[in-house]
Amino acid sequence: MHFKQDFFEQLPDFYEAVMPSGLPSPHWLAWSDDAASILGLTQPNEQLLQQLAGNQRMPGATYYAQIYSGHQFGGYSPQLGDGRSIILGEAAGPQGYWDVALKGAGPTPFSRHGDGRAVTRSAIREFLVSEALFHLGVPTTRALAVIGSELPVWRETLEKGAITVRLARSHIRFGHFEHSYYSTGGSAERVTRLADFTIRQHFPHLHCDAAGYRQWFVEVVEATARLIASWQAIGFAHGVMNTDNMSIVGDSFDFGPFAFLDTFKEDFICNHSDPEGRYAFGQQPGIGLWNLQCLAQALTPIISSDALLAALQHYQPTLVQHYLQLMGQKLGLPATEDETRLSDDLALIGAFTTMLEQQGLDYTLTLRHFAALDPSATHSTLRDQFVDTAAFDHWFAQYRQRLGTIPDIGLWQEQRRQQNPQYILRNYLAQQAIAAAEQGDTEPLQRLYQALRTPYDTHAEFTDLACRPPAWGEGLIMSCSS
Repeated sequence: MHFKQDFFEQLPDFYEAVMPSGLPSPHWLAWSDDAASILGLTQPNEQLLQQLAGNQRMPGATYYAQIYSGHQFGGYSPQLGDGRSIILGEAAGPQGYWDVALKGAGPTPFSRHGDGRAVTRSAIREFLVSEALFHLGVPTTRALAVIGSELPVWRETLEKGAITVRLARSHIRFGHFEHSYYSTGGSAERVTRLADFTIRQHFPHLHCDAAGYRQWFVEVVEATARLIASWQAIGFAHGVMNTDNMSIVGDSFDFGPFAFLDTFKEDFICNHSDPEGRYAFGQQPGIGLWNLQCLAQALTPIISSDALLAALQHYQPTLVQHYLQLMGQKLGLPATEDETRLSDDLALIGAFTTMLEQQGLDYTLTLRHFAALDPSATHSTLRDQFVDTAAFDHWFAQYRQRLGTIPDIGLWQEQRRQQNPQYILRNYLAQQAIAAAEQGDTEPLQRLYQALRTPYDTHAEFTDLACRPPAWGEGLIMSCSS
């Protein structure tokens, strides 16, 4: 890998240098050829294994942990930082520069009495969800590899240490700006330096001046709105939407107790540390705005309050517009810019998800039936999914009227196949793959990963990965160490 070190060189007071502790007797548990192509890498090898395990120094890398703060479950924590992630720098590749980080490589100055380690289950989950979201078209950080070991790590029980190699367009979080603002009593100097760096690195079409700062925040607001609309459309619950887990470039970031919906539930909670449901699936759009308001407060030294409020007004229409676009593609609704028709479409989509929830239907599998739907037929397999057929018939009559004439039903169905996945990362599938990997069998992990790489295609050999979960696996709730 060839590195540059812009963050390390230009923002020396935003991190602490720290070397990884390394993993004894490391071995590859997972490798993503797709993520490797970002950096121009081909096959994994022993030298790269030792370097990414933290046992050998990577040429050109500078090892550091970033400092930031954030609002966690609504309360402000003045100093957080990378407690178990060590960044090597920005690595060059065919698609530009990407941060490379070792997640689980030992304690840092911000570990807060923790061991700085990840365990096999958490490392595998981050690998799988990073790559799954990417192949579903959702903005996300990526995962190059998972490195396993025999290192004993204590969580609820004794587990084995592992490292996820994370790639990110940026590791700058909302919490970086909050720390810059609150740690200096609202001084403009530190916020300005961080904003200027962020704009130069990730928004190079903008200038580092008053007008540039205003437009930059607008773009951050809109990117965040599109991200969360993507989560809602695909049925993804992040689980821990603290401001320190929000990426300034609008990527899915810092995965813990995430889940994809099985049965559709607006109030689905995937994190057992969130009993009140602050970060429930249906709360994510509102929390996205709340987090942007926290970021806006941190930007008051460089952007006027009026401009910040004006930028925040972009959030809801951007989120609704993108959600309507994605859901319209899933359901095959004709594109429109008519405001009345868009409002009707939102009501039609809402009525559909309400039916799913009331009748306890699987979100992904029900949507997949649109790939075989013939709206002109007198009977469909989609109708067969609903117990309350009268409610479905009422909705379907409105839906069919909205569709109008479909000139090529085969093309229409193929388009639905490319919008409604056959395979998602259900928590029970991840748990099965993890349990096997912990016993030394990585075949289920590799098999699941391969299915998630092409989620819209049907593969006969992966039929069992496209089923509703068994009773024990329905709506699994995870811990923050997951």
